[in-house]
Amino acid sequence: QVQLVESGGGLVQAGGSLKLSCAASGSFFRIYTMGWYRQAPGKQRELVATVTSAGSTTSADSVKGRFTAFRDNSKNTLYLQMNSLKPEDTAVYYCNAEIWESRSSRAMDYWGKGTLVTVTS
Repeated sequence: QVQLVESGGGLVQAGGSLKLSCAASGSFFRIYTMGWYRQAPGKQRELVATVTSAGSTTSADSVKGRFTAFRDNSKNTLYLQMNSLKPEDTAVYYCNAEIWESRSSRAMDYWGKGTLVTVTS
C-alpha cells in the first residue's frame, strides 16, 4: 500500500526557516509529479509547489523567491525548503504525488496526512 508521510513542520518565528519532507513508501513502479499544497484555517487548500520526475518545478506567486521544492528520486522523497516565513504561511502542508502502484493499471493521486506549520509574528 502506497503511503506519503510528511515531516518537518513546527513552530517558527517570522523570518525563520523550515524544511519539510515527504517520503513515499510501498510498492510502486514509478512516481510522477509530486507537490506541496497547504490549507490555512478557514481557507481552501491551495497549491504551493510541484516537481516533476525530471525535476521541473512550478510554484505559487505567494512563495516565489522564498520556498524551494525539490526531490530526491533515489529516496522517493520530496522536500520543501521554506525561508523568510511569514505569519500568512501558517497552514497544514500536504504532500501529493501521482504514483503508479504496482497492483494498479494506472497512476493515481495520493495524499499525505499533512504537517502543521505555524509562523508567529
